[in-house]
Amino acid sequence: MDFRLTDDQRALRRGVRALLEGRFGREALRAALDRADGKGAADGKEGADGRRRGDGRVLDRALWRELGAAGFFALRLPEDGGGAGQGLPEAVLAFEEAGRVLLPGPLIATHLAAGAVAGAATGEAVVTSADGGLVEWLDEADVVLGDATGAEPLAPVDPLTPVHRLPATAGRGAARTPEGLLVSLLSAAEQLGSAARTCEIATQHARTREQFGRPVGAFQAVQHLCADMLVRVETARAAVYAASVTADPVDVAAARLLADEAAVRGARDCLQVHGGMGFTWESDVHLHLKRAWTRTHRPGGATRSEEELAEDLLSGAG
Repeated sequence: MDFRLTDDQRALRRGVRALLEGRFGREALRAALDRADGKGAADGKEGADGRRRGDGRVLDRALWRELGAAGFFALRLPEDGGGAGQGLPEAVLAFEEAGRVLLPGPLIATHLAAGAVAGAATGEAVVTSADGGLVEWLDEADVVLGDATGAEPLAPVDPLTPVHRLPATAGRGAARTPEGLLVSLLSAAEQLGSAARTCEIATQHARTREQFGRPVGAFQAVQHLCADMLVRVETARAAVYAASVTADPVDVAAARLLADEAAVRGARDCLQVHGGMGFTWESDVHLHLKRAWTRTHRPGGATRSEEELAEDLLSGAG
């Protein structure tokens, strides 16, 4: 089986990267953070520290419609249904690029709803799903799939991912459904994109930041951190790409575990390479860490994936 990307897939990845970097570059990311923090928002509330807080409404509807027009949400719909007629491997490539730039919004839920919910494919409708312990973007969604009754707002770890917590009895077993499998795989793709980006940020910083008259990358401890990040990224990439071809639940579980680890540990190692600078608000590294943490709580996370792999091992032993 050949897992190398085709020319069309490489062209798709380049196109999505160009679109996202041009439309949601660092300035747009920082503008979204300002909106989340309430800067310039008429309905922002002032906290005890005197800073104005936003209401979490940071979704750019114009960008959402632009994504729809570019075919991001309709990528897997058949051509006669208004889609691009692509498969799961192509969707993984697109979501990997979304993870690189920390694109906010319920991307996966809207993508999966394309063709089933009016306006989802074109980006006219924002769709979220109550299929796990947390519901992302509940207040901004036009359509909520599943029962979100009793959902309570939480203070988000990631400022660009507002979340609500469902009652303890809601959403159990979601990761076992076909849709839950896709949520887990596309989440792994986003984690992979974020992990690859933090690896790039770390190595760039190691080359240019100097201490004691030498780039910090000249020190063996920093070299080991960067090398470990790269190994985790490439291992996760192979697993995620393979799972997108096989769509096997066990392969998806392994890919999700590896991608979650690459994203979370990669962001932490990137912070260490940066030293104290990485923890400042002006740095983007902490944003990747917070988003990676948030994604680990989606259906199919560590516990569910470990159970899937353990069950497969037990069935094979029997």
